[in-house]
Amino acid sequence: MRARVNHTFTYSYSAPVLLGPHRFCLKPRGQGFQRLLDFQLTISPQPGRQYPLVAASGDEIIRARFNGPCEAFSVQASSLVETETPPLLQACLEGNEPLLPYPVGHLNGDLAGSLEGWLPNGQHDPAAVDVAQEALMGSDQRALMFLQQLVEIIQDRVKYTQRHVGPAWPAGRTLKERVGSCRDLAMLMVEACRCVGLPARFVSGYHLVEPKPEIYDLHAWAEVYLPGAGWRGFDPSGSGIIDDRYIPLATSSKPELTAAVTGSFSGPNGVESKMSWSIEAEIQESAIQASAIEKSTIQESTIHESTGAPEVPHPL
Repeated sequence: MRARVNHTFTYSYSAPVLLGPHRFCLKPRGQGFQRLLDFQLTISPQPGRQYPLVAASGDEIIRARFNGPCEAFSVQASSLVETETPPLLQACLEGNEPLLPYPVGHLNGDLAGSLEGWLPNGQHDPAAVDVAQEALMGSDQRALMFLQQLVEIIQDRVKYTQRHVGPAWPAGRTLKERVGSCRDLAMLMVEACRCVGLPARFVSGYHLVEPKPEIYDLHAWAEVYLPGAGWRGFDPSGSGIIDDRYIPLATSSKPELTAAVTGSFSGPNGVESKMSWSIEAEIQESAIQASAIEKSTIQESTIHESTGAPEVPHPL
């Protein structure tokens, strides 16, 4: 899939304010199953200093610092992205499907941060442990079956709903409320996977569903590290294994580090702020699809020419 995505944030203030340092996670991933063909970030007022950096996750984020007061602040990210459907997990694992719980000592030490529990003391949420054990019991300890069972259990226990405000809930609250946003369900899956030794992390990005909705929104899902297959995406609020309709922007073991825009402002007492946002997406024809269509057209033309009416010889 090739898509052009325009993501805009507009902030207005009731009095002049000074903008503090800001952090932007709006640049789509440019490796793996996704290619970034074009990216432009337009910020007003223009930052006094703007620079990219590579986060611990490997994603590129942008930081900016501002000079002088302003009464309005706008951010527009325009991206042209081409995605492809990842290869089948069964083909990648080639019969070497990991058995669970997976021994932590067999993993690369770089993955340690994606195994920690979400509680302040680093332990796993007991509610997530219970869900993981239930999924494990019905999976014959096989990783792929476990992930399938886990998605089904989450979707059975929690009703998906939109919630635009607030951080992701811990697993215990999501299961208690029996309702949650995409980021709540994603964190529940992340926590449950970590309980059985599978590194997992939170992903923020776009899901360009079909048919096209009236309004696009940011979406969240989970990425799970499978030895032999690497990081692979799973959407517990969708259909499980992700396809080429997903565009990752930022990943982290901590969901708050994937926020599209993070920053602060200071102003007189009582100053109020308002924020609006929009996401516009246009699905375009990829170079591979265009080549396949052209090839198909040529073949069809050749068939029509070769199967035309037989030529009748003229009598001598």
